[in-house]
Amino acid sequence: MAHAPVPNPISVPNLAPGNSRPRSSRRPQVLAHLGLIVYSLVALFPTLMIVMNSFKDRSTIFSAPFAFPTASTFSLDGYRTLAESANFPLYFLNSLTVTVGSLLLILLVSSMAAYALSEYTFRLNPLLGLYLSIGIMVPIRLGTIGILNLMVGLHLVNTLWALILVYTAQGIPLAVFVLSSFMRGVPKELKEAARIDGASEYRIYGLILPLIRPALGAVTAISMIPIWNDLWFPLILAPGERTKTIVLGASAFLGQFVNDYSAVLAALTLAIVPVVVLYIIFSRQLVSGITGGAVK
Repeated sequence: MAHAPVPNPISVPNLAPGNSRPRSSRRPQVLAHLGLIVYSLVALFPTLMIVMNSFKDRSTIFSAPFAFPTASTFSLDGYRTLAESANFPLYFLNSLTVTVGSLLLILLVSSMAAYALSEYTFRLNPLLGLYLSIGIMVPIRLGTIGILNLMVGLHLVNTLWALILVYTAQGIPLAVFVLSSFMRGVPKELKEAARIDGASEYRIYGLILPLIRPALGAVTAISMIPIWNDLWFPLILAPGERTKTIVLGASAFLGQFVNDYSAVLAALTLAIVPVVVLYIIFSRQLVSGITGGAVK
């Protein structure tokens, strides 16, 4: 009796127990993560050095710049000089007010504009989208003279409102571009069901906002850093002592105490650390928003 030929056994790659992919395919990921970790350490090293040396006395900054502060080298002289020579709490409050106020207006106006562009079809829809795209490509600083004349006419020079309005106009185009792509991904069935139940357009808009929370967090993280770190418009529109932001106040302080390195490092620490902390808080939303937009 003839026997059927036995098929050749199929070679199965040797997988490690508990893993679903060969070990060789994981090497590029490990190398990529190691490269990102090294890059992060290199990028954070100057900030760490500034913060660490701001708590040392002047002699230790030069003799042991890479050493951590100890009980014998720890000093708050730089921060005492800041407290005596500049009103940094007011500068910090001004920066926080401008940043939070601008972000709230950016999120409100851009989310409503993105809802209208993604939900309604009208004749000027493509033209309005092109207009907003031009706002992304053209730097707002090119219109500094016109903005200054406008603020003088509105009597808003040396007020925080001047900075809030400028930063809001600066952040709206990119925010609309990001949010509109997310709003187009919201199922139309959900909106139609809300309309059938008698919900108004504002009610539907409010229901959509929680669904695009990663995009809102991404817009917040992207818009926050340029607002906090800006020196151009505070110097032009709000250079008064009562309206200085922390970056402008730190720049003026550095010019006066350029040889007092403890005070200089303390001023840089107060200007850098808050925005780094805020960025770390919103970093997860930024990554979620970017990856979600890529998938869409």
